[in-house]
Amino acid sequence: MLNAELFLNYLKYEKRYSVHTITAYENDLDQFVLFGKKLVEDFCVEEVDYHLIRQWIISLMDGGTSARSVNRKISTLKSFFKFLMREEKIEKNPTDQIILPKMGKKLPVFVEEKEINRLLDGKFFTDDFEGRRDKAVVSLFYGTGIRLSELVGIRFSDLDLPEKMVKVTGKRNKERLVPFPVEISAVLNEYIQLRNELFPDSGNFVFLTENGEPAYNKLIYRIVKKQLSLVTTIDKKSPHILRHSYATHLLNHGADLNAIKELLGHANLAATQVYTHTSFEELKKVYKQAHPRA
Repeated sequence: MLNAELFLNYLKYEKRYSVHTITAYENDLDQFVLFGKKLVEDFCVEEVDYHLIRQWIISLMDGGTSARSVNRKISTLKSFFKFLMREEKIEKNPTDQIILPKMGKKLPVFVEEKEINRLLDGKFFTDDFEGRRDKAVVSLFYGTGIRLSELVGIRFSDLDLPEKMVKVTGKRNKERLVPFPVEISAVLNEYIQLRNELFPDSGNFVFLTENGEPAYNKLIYRIVKKQLSLVTTIDKKSPHILRHSYATHLLNHGADLNAIKELLGHANLAATQVYTHTSFEELKKVYKQAHPRA
């Protein structure tokens, strides 16, 4: 199919897409052409209309293809027919009226409160440098809901232990002050005391590697994954899961949604509202366990 080949060459040489991406486009186009040939005698891409594309979408969804995959295939067609319009191969774009299927939002995954408490209150952390640092890392993530990059960037000038506050720099370099529980002051003090004894000239970053260098994202990620693996069986074990847990547990205990938005550093309330769905799921669980007719 000459026009398809022209399109794929355009993706390869002008758009410089990867081989993997181009292969995905090619597979989507082949799948659409195969569908068209089954329905239309003397099938021709240049004569495709909105109704045929809509039939294809319906067949994909009826066949169990996920909304995400369908959206990708539609995007392939949109790009293809836009290219044909640009090359003046067609006069009207048949995908103009096509609306992408809505994708269901994934609910945030979080660690149960009892699991977090077991980790932080138990004897999982050693009393050496790594143990104290790792406990400080997990405690601060769960106690503040800050992002991975925000924690890595914390300097001593950002910490106010007496006031139990930390200043972090979030997305678009926006700074915010986040309070943390009183117990974290003690955890941080223990870590910082040992850190300064072992690495007195290690600079201003609070969290360090075992060699006294500033901590980096992958190290902190590994620390969280290792510690969460001790108490939970959820698939993903990351700093962001602790952020989800922080927000979900605050909401479950009656915190105001706008307050959670400010604490998380979200630009708008829509990003925070996803936690209301998670909270509602928790309420349904309680209802099913407690109501005699549930």
